[in-house]
Amino acid sequence: MEPPFAHQPLLAPLVPVAMVAGALAFTAALTPTLIPREGVTQGVLAGIAFLAVYGLAAAIVGIWRWLGLPRWRPRWLSWLARLAAVAVILFGLARVTAWQNAVHLAAGLDAVETARPFTIAAVGLAVVAPGIALGRLARALVVWAANGMARYLPDRVALTGALVITATLFWTLGNGVLAGALLRSFDRAALQVNILINPEIAPPMDPAKSGSPGSLLAWEDLSAPGRARTVAVPSAAQIAALTDAPAMEPARVYVGLASAETPQERAALALAELERIDAFSRSVLVIATPTGRGWADPSGMAALEFLWRGDVASVSVQYSYLPSWLSLLLEPEYGAESAREVFRTVYDHWRSLPPETRPRLYLHGMSLGALNSELSADVWDILPEPHDGAFWVGPTFTNPLWQEFTARRDPDSPFWRPVVGDGGLVRFATQDGIPDHGAAPWGPLRILYLQYPSDAITFFSPNSFWREPPWTRPRAPDVTPAFRWMPVVTFLQLLADLTGSFTTPLGTGHNYAATHYIDSWMALTEPEGWDEQSLAVLRDWFESRGL
Repeated sequence: MEPPFAHQPLLAPLVPVAMVAGALAFTAALTPTLIPREGVTQGVLAGIAFLAVYGLAAAIVGIWRWLGLPRWRPRWLSWLARLAAVAVILFGLARVTAWQNAVHLAAGLDAVETARPFTIAAVGLAVVAPGIALGRLARALVVWAANGMARYLPDRVALTGALVITATLFWTLGNGVLAGALLRSFDRAALQVNILINPEIAPPMDPAKSGSPGSLLAWEDLSAPGRARTVAVPSAAQIAALTDAPAMEPARVYVGLASAETPQERAALALAELERIDAFSRSVLVIATPTGRGWADPSGMAALEFLWRGDVASVSVQYSYLPSWLSLLLEPEYGAESAREVFRTVYDHWRSLPPETRPRLYLHGMSLGALNSELSADVWDILPEPHDGAFWVGPTFTNPLWQEFTARRDPDSPFWRPVVGDGGLVRFATQDGIPDHGAAPWGPLRILYLQYPSDAITFFSPNSFWREPPWTRPRAPDVTPAFRWMPVVTFLQLLADLTGSFTTPLGTGHNYAATHYIDSWMALTEPEGWDEQSLAVLRDWFESRGL
């Protein structure tokens, strides 16, 4: 007896209708979104888009056939469809340089001579070919299992069971074996980077910094990001030279993951170190929550230290050594737990001090650091005696307060730069500054977000799979008018933008420029003694160092 399900040759031609759909997705993936993309990235993205849409279309065709619905497929139409698919891909490759330059123009970058269409085509083929082969292997397994089960079960039940078994097998292999191996590899690499001691970075001698001879924290335990943070610019001498005024040495506390076993112990150690360096006698104290691997953007705190002429203390506590996206996937609660412990420990001590002598207290964080910093303070705990404010940069699209504030924006304000109420509690800045809130005063608790509209870390939208993102209407100046939303494909494009936002040119994507930190800290903390001329000198200092 013939088996109910026929095997398809592994080298059979592609399904014509699905091939056209996949080709449209391939070309659509080359169109502009938020940030510039290199040729290899474009090829991978276009190949994945082809596979995703081809798979969906092929599945629909398969269901159509399974239901026995009418089919009309003359041979000439199949060949015409394949030629059309090739033509669509060639059109996309011919247009890709112009599309990329539209992104460059919106971002204020120089145009490129070529977006490397041949590289895109080669990489795309290298993604599509094994993807198709893997899909056909999965189909062969489904048919084999379904034919075996059809001896004892109705055909449709057998097919359903075969699909479930094959999907479970591939999920187990991919998620358990391959993903596990990749994660272990990332983990080992991240650990090596975390413990790396750069011989060119000497431990600080100033007692106001962690890792110094009098510190409670060993230099070796601070982690690579922590060691870089404690010796970062500026020094008191640099501040004094630039401002032509007396300056203090900035006080910096950093507690590494290896400094203590638990978040509670690391928070207690941070407080003890703050007390040792007399941090609570400074004018400004910042709890700067780092990113997943413990990194703190040097421009963020350096700008504040200049503005306050070194009269600043900061504390950062590492909670992971993995990259932010891995930390977000593997240990999201751990980062929030650590941030809560640090805030509670420092805040409780700060609140116990006389209000007239204690420093201003601010929260600060970038990216995943902004998320965990948001989660660190329970609003009900601080209501009787709130801290002075928060400055969050490049918030993730999952930040709960960011989501709530953005949802409450004035309907006339854009999604990418909201105006919330009269601006008395929270304000949003972009590279074009903070929108005018008129004569409305900023309250005693000030929250400021700095975000670039081209930053997919902030503006990635899972709903873009089936719905146009809200930030497209109206569109920000640094988002190209050539961007068009397309179901499925835009989701994949924004996902690629999200992973690539860390490597964009300064002032775009997730790469925040020091000059925008300066303007934001200036508005938030209002330090004295600065005018437009002196601020221009400070901006030039950072720009000359590529920050």
